Amino acid sequence: MSQSSVAIVVSRDDPTSPEGTRLLDELSAMLAVFSGDGGQSRFQLADFRSSNGAFCIARTALGEPVGCGAFWHYDNGTAELKRLYSRPNAAGVGQAILRQLESDAAASGCRKIVLETRAVNHRAIRFYERNGFSDAALWRVRWPA
Repeated sequence: MSQSSVAIVVSRDDPTSPEGTRLLDELSAMLAVFSGDGGQSRFQLADFRSSNGAFCIARTALGEPVGCGAFWHYDNGTAELKRLYSRPNAAGVGQAILRQLESDAAASGCRKIVLETRAVNHRAIRFYERNGFSDAALWRVRWPA
């Protein structure tokens, strides 16, 4: 069965768990390859282990971790997405994570979601544009909830 036909379950988790650490390390390594910086300095684990944010892991129905993502309260009413990642060939995982983070952010009182991505990250920019974000080429992307 291909990854794209597998049901995905996204739930809150601890970013310091073995699965969370592994997924975040994979993302950092991938980012370092094409941008020269893994982005770890812009992600503080404590922010996502408190009421100020949330970290989620996507798993197949069999429990295999296939992606992760997080948000934190950027300011009053605004959430900032961080570290959204899906393993290669994991179709639909990124969108499932994004939808869960949007839902969790809205439930926590956020009315707007923002994110930053580098201009060299064309794959991420296309993903966010396909999912209703705008101004991706300017790196600061805004989406009204």
